[in-house]
Amino acid sequence: MRVPLSWLAEYVDLVPGTTTGSLHEALVRVGFEEEDVHDFELSGPIVVGEVLEFVEEPQSNGKTIRWCQVRVAPEGETAADGGDAVHGIVCGAGNFFVGDKVVVTLPGSVLPGPFPIAARKTYGHVSDGMIASARELGLGEEHDGILRLAELDLDPAVGADAISLLSLDDAAVEINVTPDRGYAFSIRGVAREYAHATGAAFRDPALAGAGSGSSAFPVTIADDAPVRGRVGATTFVTRIVRGVDPTRRTPAWMIARLKLAGIRSISLVVDITNYVMLELGQPLHGYDLDTLVDGIVVRRARAGESIVTLDEKERTLSDEDLLITDGAGPIGLAGVMGGARTEIGSDTVNVLIEAANFDPVTIARTARRHKLPSEASKRFERGVDPAVAEVAAARAAQLLAELAGGTVEDAATSTGQVEPRASVFLPDGFVTGLIGVDYTDDEIRSVLVEIGALVEQAEGGLAVTPPSWRPDIVGKADLAEEVARINGYDRIPAVLPVAPPGRGLTRAQRLRRITSNVLAGSGLTEVLAYPFVSATDAAAFSSLEGEIAQPVRVANPLDGARPLLRTSLLPGLAEIAHRNLSRGITDLAIFETGLVTLPTASGTFGSATLPVGNARPDAAVLADLDAGIPRQPRNVAALLIGNAIVRQPGQAPVAWDWQDAIGVAQRLGTALDVELVIEQGVHPAFHPGRTARILAAGETVGFAGELLPDLAASADLPRTVAAVELDLDALVRLGRSEILARPVQTKPAATQDLSLVVATDVPAGAIRAAIVEGAGELLEDARLVDDYRGAGLPDGTKSLTFALRFRAADRTLTAAEASEAKLAGAARATELHGAHLRD
Repeated sequence: MRVPLSWLAEYVDLVPGTTTGSLHEALVRVGFEEEDVHDFELSGPIVVGEVLEFVEEPQSNGKTIRWCQVRVAPEGETAADGGDAVHGIVCGAGNFFVGDKVVVTLPGSVLPGPFPIAARKTYGHVSDGMIASARELGLGEEHDGILRLAELDLDPAVGADAISLLSLDDAAVEINVTPDRGYAFSIRGVAREYAHATGAAFRDPALAGAGSGSSAFPVTIADDAPVRGRVGATTFVTRIVRGVDPTRRTPAWMIARLKLAGIRSISLVVDITNYVMLELGQPLHGYDLDTLVDGIVVRRARAGESIVTLDEKERTLSDEDLLITDGAGPIGLAGVMGGARTEIGSDTVNVLIEAANFDPVTIARTARRHKLPSEASKRFERGVDPAVAEVAAARAAQLLAELAGGTVEDAATSTGQVEPRASVFLPDGFVTGLIGVDYTDDEIRSVLVEIGALVEQAEGGLAVTPPSWRPDIVGKADLAEEVARINGYDRIPAVLPVAPPGRGLTRAQRLRRITSNVLAGSGLTEVLAYPFVSATDAAAFSSLEGEIAQPVRVANPLDGARPLLRTSLLPGLAEIAHRNLSRGITDLAIFETGLVTLPTASGTFGSATLPVGNARPDAAVLADLDAGIPRQPRNVAALLIGNAIVRQPGQAPVAWDWQDAIGVAQRLGTALDVELVIEQGVHPAFHPGRTARILAAGETVGFAGELLPDLAASADLPRTVAAVELDLDALVRLGRSEILARPVQTKPAATQDLSLVVATDVPAGAIRAAIVEGAGELLEDARLVDDYRGAGLPDGTKSLTFALRFRAADRTLTAAEASEAKLAGAARATELHGAHLRD
């Protein structure tokens, strides 16, 4: 919301010397975040001039210019720039006459842009200044001629300051209005808040009188089929003004205020409706009364119905849209945009003013459905004061009479009624207990009265009826917040609460943090990827083994090209890697921890139907909805591209490969104290033969290896991409409850090698597991050091050599004990897999 200072000063006494900065500071104290400052970005000398004479001079380029003599100061006085009273000025416009009073920007002045003005030679003359148009002054978009002050009903003295004359010395502050405080989308609302912040006297413009008498125009609210239990319109007020002069121009002061508020001037009638909307917060609409057929009916749209809106676009309507109609059909999308058929035009003389109150949800849905955000819908979505409609219509009618020469009919139509607000019980001591400040009863009551609430004493507390313009106040906590806000947030003590003993991070939280810390400490960079994927990515990067259902499709995706919930973290990592590669980062190691969505094979996600309106679902409905939520484990994934060790003197570059991806998994297993088993695996997204299946406690927890080259190429990545993805929830579940540091052994170790010949299709991991099982407790470590396939071995076999380390905690092992344990391990491998000692 942009708030011009001069406008605000009409309804609240500004502190003397108030600047945009001090105004922002005051509004921040009551909870409004400052956004920006706006002004006309010009400086003088800019004065009123009178055209004494001009000579038209045709040019070789076909253009005709005027060499003008313009008086810029009274006779006998010097001009504001210190020059002569009469300046010679070259002007290309042809819409002014001798005797006209115009705006002259003298040398030394600056126009918006910035565009400094200086005397310069042009078309054979020295132009000592410039005669300005409305657009050059920042007053509007008109640029087909200069600004004639007579058209604004102004006849100032020659040499007068044009900046103050046209209200160009005003400025506006812009504040951020949160969705729950829609009343602040008005000068009225901001003036009230400034009064709260400073204690200044506030004059409510809504206290002005409304209309009276019989119905001015027949209006019927016929919302017989409320959508989702919500009635579209509650009140509808009309006023009629006849005999409006369509040639009247919007006065300069109103144009300036609208411009500072962010609204361009269109025509006098339309400008007045916008002006009152900004002033009171009540959106208005003006109809050409002579184009209306019969009376107005407010109803829902019918199937197949359409309307041509003011932007000249035909829009097909939904049966949820709320319409303003007459006897010939729709004339407006309620609360969003009017129709072209009844538009105020250059020949409109009789005007019907509409001020209504519409349901916020209905208006929000219509505005989004038709992609028609407007100043009106922005206010209706946040809630408009239902009690201000009659005052706003009367205010617009008054301005039409004063500025457009119209005659206001005494009668005013008011259909519907304002529902009284329910009172809220505020228990004694509740505010102090919630906020932590010892507010007195008088302080609490004073604040509630100040914000416009009706306060009555009740047993054990206060009965507070919120004002009509505060739909956000619905409970006692809202009242407590108002007391804290108005009395000042600085009174709330900044005391850090002491956490009760026995609480803190859960085991799962601690282990998840360890996961991120270990990967970051290993040189990987944590990233956050987009959680939605395309159908192509979902098919290419399949999820963990065993999931056969299709990915979950989002009902209303933010991006139509990515409508599916991810089943893997790898598509997001691939996209981030591609973006970094396009920016010249060729060596990349990134990781992410996040949720994936793995639906069941049935693909059903609950069949319960939510109740209509604001009713709470019962336990059975909630249970059905919970049962339909797909499984969403937390995964961890890493992607490695380029070189792990960059080229440097004496060191050739070392590229990331599938072994590094397995190494990432092993580091996580060690950090989380989970024993991982690595074996040959198959995964649709990984290279055959370079894919490791990772198991823990007999269940698959992930895959690691090298992505398919074709898949990497389709993602615009290098041919070799190492990747790993693990089910982090499973690792946390399978890890020990407490991670204990292993003590450093003091007894010497006995090391021996064991070479076994097995069939080539037997995984090395299975042989290692058999050796560990057979060797018993003395075996401290078993590591594969050689995989030989070639001469000296029977066809279809391989030789696996393991380096074994044996140790006892209480004694030094003998060679015989170590050999006995080694042979026991070999015997178990023979029993399970047919292995035999290599000769």
